[in-house]
Amino acid sequence: MLLDVTHTTRYDYEAPVSQCLNEVHLTPRTTAYQDVRRSRITIEPSPAFVQHRRDYFGNDVAVFSVLEKHERLTASAKSTVEVRNPKWDLSSGLPWEMARTALAEQKDDACLRASEFLYASPYVPVFPELIDFASKTLKPGRPLTDAARELSHRIHKEFHYDPKSTSIDSPLPHVLRKKRGVCQDFAHVMIGALRSMNLAARYVSGYVKSGGDFQGALASHAWASVFVPGTGWLDFDPTNDLMPAESHVTLAWGRDYGDVAPVKGVTLGGGGQTVHVEVYVKPISPESGLSKR
Repeated sequence: MLLDVTHTTRYDYEAPVSQCLNEVHLTPRTTAYQDVRRSRITIEPSPAFVQHRRDYFGNDVAVFSVLEKHERLTASAKSTVEVRNPKWDLSSGLPWEMARTALAEQKDDACLRASEFLYASPYVPVFPELIDFASKTLKPGRPLTDAARELSHRIHKEFHYDPKSTSIDSPLPHVLRKKRGVCQDFAHVMIGALRSMNLAARYVSGYVKSGGDFQGALASHAWASVFVPGTGWLDFDPTNDLMPAESHVTLAWGRDYGDVAPVKGVTLGGGGQTVHVEVYVKPISPESGLSKR
């Protein structure tokens, strides 16, 4: 499926900003099931410079600075992405305890690379209540693929999607206790539950196709990915109780939200700020090249 992605973030400041320095993760990744046909980032006011680089996790990062006085900053990214349905392999019967051992012993190169996602991170601490939550699903001898699928389903069933209940700075224990939040929170819960049992899990940021019954459309989306030794990484979207397919666009991945925030930076001046985010993901007709209405 060809998808047109438009992501616009606008900052309105209470007072003029004399200069700012920002970092954005707004260019989709190329993966085994996703190709980026084109991608362009536009900044207003015009930046003094824009530099692109790959971060530690292989994500495309753009760094820019605006050195003129401004009261509004807009960062827009437009991309055309071809997404194919991933062939997620759920056939592995590897018990989660054996997966934990393979990661601990760094059994092969894949386990060695995945082992860096075993540990707590700034947005995903490990605490006793999280271990209790995970233990209800990760029963002795249960295959990791089955456990991950049920864990995603449990979060979808037990937690309430409520954009007003949390901010990105809401502590994970608060989210687990209140069982309310948004896609970033639910991804962090699943990642934390898996890591609390010494399993490797990472945070994936991206988008989901506009329209339909998807939660998290019209904004940045997020889900979790679990590493299964001998199989690889498997993605789970607990917000929508499914495994991402051609309606999901992968933007970046890391330990948690902090590694892949779409837009972040520092300003000199400005006072308070109001943030507006708009995301549209629309299919494109291969014949006409036009977005379907």
